[in-house]
Amino acid sequence: MSTRITPRIDLIGLVVADMAASLAFYRRLGLDLPPGADAEPHTELALPGGLRMAWDTVETIRSFDPGWTPATGSRISLAFDCGSPQGVDALFAELTDAGYSGRHKPWDAFWGQRYAVVDDPDGNAVDLFAAAAAS
Repeated sequence: MSTRITPRIDLIGLVVADMAASLAFYRRLGLDLPPGADAEPHTELALPGGLRMAWDTVETIRSFDPGWTPATGSRISLAFDCGSPQGVDALFAELTDAGYSGRHKPWDAFWGQRYAVVDDPDGNAVDLFAAAAAS
């Protein structure tokens, strides 16, 4: 008789070309990443609720998977609640003014949220959202 194991998600990992550039972007999104992590090949952070997020350099991944190549296109996005529609607009402006690529300017989505999308330094989509203002 076998026992069924129920896995639970524990970590979201990103593979990055430039650790310092990636961590600078995510710090702008409010993640408390230590400055010393910029020069490390791997760093991780415990998020509220127990989930962890990790960053590994391409070199780190290739140290155990020499044939690793980056995926093409965007197949995953991370979403950050900005607290208010004005928060979405302000953070989108801050990020794009800092030189990050804005994939989709803020808009009022049909599902009831203010939404915008920016790219992190590695081209991963990062969604910025908040509940739409009551009318």
